[in-house]
Amino acid sequence: MTLTPRVVLFGAVAVTLLSSVAGRAETPAPPGAAVYFINLKDRDTVTSPFKVQFGLIGMGVAPAGVEKEKTGHHHLLIDTKLSDEQAKEPLPMDPQHMHFGGGQTETTLTLPPGEHTLQLVLGDWSHVPFAPPIVSPVITVMVKEPGATAQRPNSHAIVRVHHRRF
Repeated sequence: MTLTPRVVLFGAVAVTLLSSVAGRAETPAPPGAAVYFINLKDRDTVTSPFKVQFGLIGMGVAPAGVEKEKTGHHHLLIDTKLSDEQAKEPLPMDPQHMHFGGGQTETTLTLPPGEHTLQLVLGDWSHVPFAPPIVSPVITVMVKEPGATAQRPNSHAIVRVHHRRF
């Protein structure tokens, strides 16, 4: 078969449609699987920048794009919640939805002073949360600057991230 522009275009459209459908397929969550924060607990006060370590029970960590049973990769939600719609499609990639598609299990966050919420979400090979979603409880951390005495809430986080891959 000769590769004409029409054949190439058809192939590109087919791949796009198939990847879109695959990206929306929900992967069943293994029973008992859970994600949690290793080094932080609700209402901790931290100094920016601070380390965040991700824990996982009942599954393994694999990079995004690797489709292997009972594995996933971490996402960190900052000052936002997982909506019902987001739980069924690839998570957005923005400062409030951080992707750790390389299989990272920790990061260093720089957040402005104030109160911030954090939540872990485990995504499958295509960044789609499992069904039902494997999420940590939402925790609140109070971020202070070194030497700061006053703390004020800030709902618009500016995030700088340093990833560590294992």
